[in-house]
Amino acid sequence: MLTEADVALVQQSWKQVAPISDEASKLFCARLFELDPSLRSMFPADLTALRKKVMQTLDAFVVNLHRLDTIFGAVEALGRRYGDHGMRTRHYGTVGEALLWTLEQGLSAAFTPPVRRAWARAFGTLSDIMIDASKDSRPSALHPRL
Repeated sequence: MLTEADVALVQQSWKQVAPISDEASKLFCARLFELDPSLRSMFPADLTALRKKVMQTLDAFVVNLHRLDTIFGAVEALGRRYGDHGMRTRHYGTVGEALLWTLEQGLSAAFTPPVRRAWARAFGTLSDIMIDASKDSRPSALHPRL
């Protein structure tokens, strides 16, 4: 369960990532495809736009983490879109692993165990919404649209 302390840690640490977002997005994509080369075929050859979109999506998620109702529909839509492009439940673990690794690289010593746990919980929340949406296009009883 994501706590207020988790939200604060994620939002504070994200402020340190924002200035290096271009480099972080490159690290993320490289690590993702290293962990699961089969994911590479789901994306265009030129990853520039994708990398920018990943960082924008993460930024919107982090900024609104304390009030998910404001972005819930967008997160569901993203989950459905990724599902339509071949993203499966098993891939989310790999994405989460690549994200945590990227944050560890970018934040270095500031990526403490509590920050890691907070990010893991936050990504778990995000991926749960996306996975639910990709399985069923109807609103979930667990995540009602507000």
